[in-house]
Amino acid sequence: MSTPFPFTAVVGQDDLRLALLLNAVSPAVGGVLVRGEKGTAKSTAVRALSALLPEVDVVPGCRFSCDPGSPDPACPDGPHAPGASGSRPARMVELPVGASEDRLVGALDIERALSEGVKAFEPGLLADAHRGILYVDEVNLLHDHLVDLLLDAAAMGASYVEREGVSVRHASRFLLVGTMNPEEGELRPQLLDRFGLTVEVAASREPDQRVEVVRRRLAYDDDPAGFAARWAGEEASVRQRVVAARALLPSVRLGDGALRQIAATCAAFEVDGMRADIVMARTATALAAWAGRSDVLAEDVRQAALLALPHRRRRNPFDAPGLDEDKLDETLEEFGGQDPGDGDDDPDDPGPGGGPGGQPEPGDAPGGDGDTAARPEAGEGGEPRPSGAGEQSPVRAAEPFRAKVLSVPGLGEGAAGRRSRARTEHGRTTGARRPRGALTKLHLAATVRAAAPHQRARGRSGPGLVVRRDDLRQATREGREGNLVLFVVDASGSMAARQRMGAVKGAVLSLLLDAYQRRDKVGLVTFRGSAAEVALPPTSSVDAAAARLESLPTGGRTPLAAGLLRAHEVLRVERLRDPARRALVVVVTDGRATGGPEPVALASRAARLFAAEQVASVVVDCESGPVRLGLAGRLADELGGTGVTLDELRADSIAGLVKDVQRRAA
Repeated sequence: MSTPFPFTAVVGQDDLRLALLLNAVSPAVGGVLVRGEKGTAKSTAVRALSALLPEVDVVPGCRFSCDPGSPDPACPDGPHAPGASGSRPARMVELPVGASEDRLVGALDIERALSEGVKAFEPGLLADAHRGILYVDEVNLLHDHLVDLLLDAAAMGASYVEREGVSVRHASRFLLVGTMNPEEGELRPQLLDRFGLTVEVAASREPDQRVEVVRRRLAYDDDPAGFAARWAGEEASVRQRVVAARALLPSVRLGDGALRQIAATCAAFEVDGMRADIVMARTATALAAWAGRSDVLAEDVRQAALLALPHRRRRNPFDAPGLDEDKLDETLEEFGGQDPGDGDDDPDDPGPGGGPGGQPEPGDAPGGDGDTAARPEAGEGGEPRPSGAGEQSPVRAAEPFRAKVLSVPGLGEGAAGRRSRARTEHGRTTGARRPRGALTKLHLAATVRAAAPHQRARGRSGPGLVVRRDDLRQATREGREGNLVLFVVDASGSMAARQRMGAVKGAVLSLLLDAYQRRDKVGLVTFRGSAAEVALPPTSSVDAAAARLESLPTGGRTPLAAGLLRAHEVLRVERLRDPARRALVVVVTDGRATGGPEPVALASRAARLFAAEQVASVVVDCESGPVRLGLAGRLADELGGTGVTLDELRADSIAGLVKDVQRRAA
């Protein structure tokens, strides 16, 4: 087994280390979500945490890690004899993004269950993680059906496997830790709320600190065991402090004054539900125990708010996470000083940062510059950018609205999502087939029908059904897939009227919001002046697409053909990378084509490329005014797609758009 990088050797990232240690002190805090750019020691710190956790008492031989003091009465390996006890190190179980459902919840031996009537159950990762850490790297890329299973287990503290009349249930209480790069897409709100704390991490911009990071990493790579031995003393000291804080935790007093501050803070930031209040209370208590105090102070409440609220106050997917610290301080001051237990702070008290591990002072804001970073506001004062003739400054997008679904016709086989019909592992059963590889979804009726004619030849004499491998049938299911939604946006001078461009951006923003909810990949191609550019290559991060759209300047001629050809090239490359993911092209334009020789004819030929390849497309007609030329409608016909006006995007009439797309593509 390889030697992990020592937790205490991680340079900087004070808030990350503090959040992880608070969960080690009090697992009831609810886990940590670590957001940040690549290469910032997210995974390194999480993997090192398990070495600091105390050993776990278990029933010897129990595959489900039952506690000898209170074994699970429904444990599949039970009932357990009283008195038997053992211990093992705390586990950190890693859930791969591409894991199967069977690997997560466990697998039943269907053949034995049918032929012998026994519950032959092989535990999955949820059983392995019980009373330990469940770590999901790139948690934002986890498939939706696995997210649903995680949500159920986290909410109920148990995992249920129900298949073909066979039922297995076992305890599954774990510390959920996830890491993610926001550039690759955001989390579903339901899963986001399941993480007790969140931390924003970024690489240091201080040369000295970066030098120390490189120095330690090179030393570790040269001699992992020797490097770990040099930090063994620091690791032991932090481990002892975790044990002491756990012992102190039950006696920490959370006074009425601190509770009022917690409730007032959650109300002031308008977080949904009551989970935030509970998490803040548990975090503040853990902070006090970590500092060696038996009373929760206002500084603990403040630090708890900075860790527990940023990911819960987002009102829509395009809001940057973070917390207004001035507003937080005002709220704490207004509702402070009401509990006699919250006395004056001891100036010599080192607080949570006074011990080993270099933890931060509770007044320090998490995330460094990452917490104050916000998306640039488009169109705020300033002069037009001097990057091109006729170019205007970016225009603020109009308020987004709820868009009706646009889907790709036919039946696909792409990644699980919520947009277009597809053959998937989850959904309604539509038929059966012979399994290709391991059986994952048994079609019971088809299996029985296949085995029934052979029972006499197989010598069946008892009540059990004699089932062979060739009899098994896999259920075929139909669900929904995610698509690649490629936006091709006209940013030329003909679109540059500020009010109209604001409406156009608002419409695209609405469709981006819809793409976020339906788990699509998105891309953005813009064209103006004399060329087109890929403003955003296909990605799962609709946040990045919204930011690029907001800062999009306008002006110049309308190279429509260049925009279509660039979009066609993007689709060609994406088909090589992900051939199963189908595309929906959304062209946002007034249909005009200017600049260069024969611009209209070139645009027409480019459009017919999409029609020849039967690429699903929608043209959003941005033409305005009393006299309309209908050029966007003509472009939609040449693309083999559907045309819709900006007004129709808001109206109920768009409900017929999908049928229109399907009819034209047929």
